[in-house]
Amino acid sequence: SLGQNVIVIVPGANLLLNFEDLKRASDVICKAKVVVCQLEITPAVSLEALKMAHASGVKTLFNPAPALADLDPEFYTYSDIFCCNETEAEILTGIPVGNLEDAEKVGRMLLERGCKLVIVTLGAEGCMMISGDEPIPKHVPAGKVRAVDTTGAGDSFVGALAFYLAYYPKLSMEEMIRKSNCVASVSVQAPGTQSSYPYRKDLPQDLF
Repeated sequence: SLGQNVIVIVPGANLLLNFEDLKRASDVICKAKVVVCQLEITPAVSLEALKMAHASGVKTLFNPAPALADLDPEFYTYSDIFCCNETEAEILTGIPVGNLEDAEKVGRMLLERGCKLVIVTLGAEGCMMISGDEPIPKHVPAGKVRAVDTTGAGDSFVGALAFYLAYYPKLSMEEMIRKSNCVASVSVQAPGTQSSYPYRKDLPQDLF
């Protein structure tokens, strides 16, 4: 049906990335403002990239997609920001996420595993954020839009969040999430995964 979430994974070249590639890219990784990792690349390689970034004081953003039930515990401790959706959250914790209370339970469990800050994305309901510094969960709602194709919405959110972390680090995390929600909501209003944001003059101009 219209706007229904469908997940397609075609690993392809991602699985060819290896530790030698990481070594060659180490200079770039260690001088970056933000490093984003996920699980379409071999998990051990992603984890090593997070460790390299962490050792150089680079902000790490991890999106456990596609999720693994037996995720290496070090992913939690080396991720400054751990961002998962409802499906990924359930695979990681065994807790089905149907509402904000469930998302809060997941968030607290992931904090106990060593995460510093957890974001659970909730589709049309926005996001739930919780951290060790702010143990009271915050709900950041998303604007209401007509979803046509949700493919790539999570990637749009994570990519936007990385952008704000790198270029607007003085924004509050709540504001970064609000803006990232807005970018993701743009991505679902047209078929395919290409955002038309730069060409949409009718959209909020305060994203940048």
